[in-house]
Amino acid sequence: TISVKIISIRYFPHIYILHILMFLCLFSSRYLSSAESMEATDVLNPALNYGIVVDCGSSGSRVFVYYWPPHNGNPHTLLDVRQMRGHDRMPVVKKIKPGISTLANTPTQASDYLHPLLSFAAAHVPKTKHKETPLYILCTAGMRLLPESQQADILEDLVTDVPLEFDFLFSRSHAEVISGKQEGVYAWIGINFVLGRFEHADDEDATVEVTTGSQNQQPISRRRTVGIMDMGGASLQIAYEVPSAITFSSPQQEEASKSVLAEFNLGCDVEHTQHVYRVYVTTFLGFGGNMARQRYEDRLVNDTLAKNRFLTTQTGLSEDKPYLDPCLPVSLSETVFRDNHTLYLRGQGDWPQCQEAVRPFLGLHNGTMSPGGVYQAPINFSNSEFYGFSEFFYCTEDVLRLGGQYDSQKYSRAAMDYCATKWPILKQRLDNKLFSQQADISRLKYQCFKSAWMYEVLHSGFRFPTEYLSLKTAQLVYDKEVQWTLGAILFKTRFLPLRDLQQETLRQSHPSWLRSSFVYNHHLFSLCILVVVLAILLYILRLRRIHQREQRQAEALNLLWAEEGEALLP
Repeated sequence: TISVKIISIRYFPHIYILHILMFLCLFSSRYLSSAESMEATDVLNPALNYGIVVDCGSSGSRVFVYYWPPHNGNPHTLLDVRQMRGHDRMPVVKKIKPGISTLANTPTQASDYLHPLLSFAAAHVPKTKHKETPLYILCTAGMRLLPESQQADILEDLVTDVPLEFDFLFSRSHAEVISGKQEGVYAWIGINFVLGRFEHADDEDATVEVTTGSQNQQPISRRRTVGIMDMGGASLQIAYEVPSAITFSSPQQEEASKSVLAEFNLGCDVEHTQHVYRVYVTTFLGFGGNMARQRYEDRLVNDTLAKNRFLTTQTGLSEDKPYLDPCLPVSLSETVFRDNHTLYLRGQGDWPQCQEAVRPFLGLHNGTMSPGGVYQAPINFSNSEFYGFSEFFYCTEDVLRLGGQYDSQKYSRAAMDYCATKWPILKQRLDNKLFSQQADISRLKYQCFKSAWMYEVLHSGFRFPTEYLSLKTAQLVYDKEVQWTLGAILFKTRFLPLRDLQQETLRQSHPSWLRSSFVYNHHLFSLCILVVVLAILLYILRLRRIHQREQRQAEALNLLWAEEGEALLP
């Protein structure tokens, strides 16, 4: 009994040590990818693969360089794509201005226009990897506005001339003008990839039951993805997964849904449906914060001029008789110019009245947010999660300081208080740096309007319940700005793992427990396993010494008892 107690007392510290070591190993392996993604990319590692995406936007073009280690061999996992970082640990990105659409009349200069970006990428990707590095040139809003003939001329120059100067993996299908729907899908893929929502679900992760378009396919349970909403200055975009099968009320509704629903397989094998996603994505032009305010002011000017034709008061046409705008802070004076007319405004700071004033600009039609009645797929508000970017974040954070977890009651109270605050006080707070660094005079002027517009878009337009608590407003994800180009490279390279899987099949005749990709991704975890094994060995040796010591003590005690017993014999 004595020896058992001694062993038990000494046993527990070793158990604690083992638990701590195992926790550190799991913690380290879990966040190894995050740490490595912030380090300079090891261009001397021959196992790495690279990819290049050029985003040809309306105001300029940017090149992004990505890399990934070999696929791990599991057909159900995606490539581990990361943004390349230079020696200074900064992302490998370069931007030029103006946009490529400015070459509409000189399309033969397109390749020369992109030359600085491609040279920049070529200098960072190892020369030996150029021939196997895919290059994608994807054009967005600016090019969409051009006639198709001019689009084709620019793309033709790129397809013809780029391969003459650069040795990247580049073909005709790698240069295209993508639709707003594609851009939205790529943005959705990028955000969910960074958040790890395409990985297998752990016990503590929220899941959804998914039904795909495959016939006789049983529903599958997988990790819940997040929806995204992005409100810029001119447009508003929303994208989210629709995991359940949709029942349409009419053939017309089903036909209308085709333009806003995208179903795609991110997996490398089309026969597997583990990574088949059905995503609703659409863009509302004119619904951005600045354009909404412009439409609102246009209506004020037109309505004021119409009313003053029949009235003698001439409200809003002079500084001494301004129009009382409920969507401007109290006592703020503002002037609106339209054609040859001038409208004088004075802030009233009435947030509830501002909500009523902006609601008609949603163009609600049959319960959807669009004058044309754009179909909106159902959202399961009891099992969903959304991120709000750009104006959703600015409205909640810049002056209200409520960015992050969205609470409609806190937000509406703060917005109401802000609108009711007199303009000189708001300016003083700005001077005293009580708002975020991004806040400026323009933000202060139009915060009241934009906060009401954001609220109405969310709750009246998209019909989010006011008690919905699974919306986060954010500017960064894991301290990184996630570009739609990440989603594009993931989608474009989704079949590349087949190459690694085929190579793996050829190597099965000479199996190896630790493959290079495993070592690359999990070398720290392997080291931790070694530490745990050593700790166990040390513990066993320690236990053995204790046992031997106790055995010797027991033998000595038995000998002593034997000697004492002999001494007591007559």
